[in-house]
Amino acid sequence: MDDVSRIIHSARLVDGGTETPGAWIRAEGGRVTARGTGDAWRALGADEVVDAEEIAGEGALLTPGFVDLHGHGGGGRAHEEGADAIRASRALHLAHGTTRAVLSLVAGSLADLQARLGVIADLADADAGILGAHLEGPFLDPGHHGAHDPDLLIAPTPDAVDALITAARGSLVQVTLAPELPGGPGAIGALTRAGVVVAVGHTSADADLTREAFDAGATVLTHAFNAMPGLHHRAPGPVGAATGDPRVTIEVIADGVHVHPDVIRIIFAAAPGRVALVTDAMAAAGATDGTYRLGSLSVTVEAGVARLADGTIAGSTLTQDAALRTAVAAGVPLSAAVAALTSTPARAIGRPELGSLAVGAVADAVLLDAELRVRRVFTGTV
Repeated sequence: MDDVSRIIHSARLVDGGTETPGAWIRAEGGRVTARGTGDAWRALGADEVVDAEEIAGEGALLTPGFVDLHGHGGGGRAHEEGADAIRASRALHLAHGTTRAVLSLVAGSLADLQARLGVIADLADADAGILGAHLEGPFLDPGHHGAHDPDLLIAPTPDAVDALITAARGSLVQVTLAPELPGGPGAIGALTRAGVVVAVGHTSADADLTREAFDAGATVLTHAFNAMPGLHHRAPGPVGAATGDPRVTIEVIADGVHVHPDVIRIIFAAAPGRVALVTDAMAAAGATDGTYRLGSLSVTVEAGVARLADGTIAGSTLTQDAALRTAVAAGVPLSAAVAALTSTPARAIGRPELGSLAVGAVADAVLLDAELRVRRVFTGTV
């Protein structure tokens, strides 16, 4: 992490749901120490002074660092491959503005997942950019397994839940769970008592059962619309339940493949301030088309779209800056789209010091040009 004192000036600051032209921030010790507009920054000293327009051109934008709640790899590497692969994935996504990430794992055997959680726990201890782990499996509905091996899916028994919590050594941030599985409600309670965020996903649950899961403590909907019943006018399903519950953060994969741009715009309107733009990226993000592994399954990537042999979408090749561009092109206001990459995901996992450039916040920041392409990334401390 970067601890030098720094002033970034002459940017349009997009933060906290607002846009502020001619803005500047000052950071020291990895935290934002001052911010304002105009030339007041000139009276303040810093080790480095960054002219945003000089780097990113006219219309330069400054946002908080992006926070990804859900991604499986990138740069040609998958998280299941170990520590070096995770570092390579993180380097790719950091270059695209993701300063903090929860590392997602696909379904595996309990023994494999315990070992992988241990690797992530070690990395999280050493790298503040790694927020911990997200288990997307194994507690998923076999009928909505998506790109998870159905042979590796199990019910969330107390022993299995306890084993995974223990293996993570305090670094388990989020678990996706199908609440209709035997033991589902009890598992939601056990996980939330352990400080783990529970997400409803890969599920056959209807709206009523999804609401029961939220009442039991689940607070996230994993990649809305994907691997779950759809939003029907007489059967609103998990998305209908989630949009009506102010406690719930709704993940959306804004790659234009998982969710149509019109639906991206609709979900932002239906749940203002509660959408988190996630990548669900697999190894091919930032890499070439070809054949990859996603857990135990083979994935073919053509024209940037990852699919299993049967045509099932298998994660994405998305980066969060591309998600920003897709959302804005779909008609989402820039300030709302930025919040969905920053403050909303940070709040969803109880990290309010992230996803903001308010005074006192961690000084993670992304400098983008007028076309919303990343020109420089800054990281602070925790």
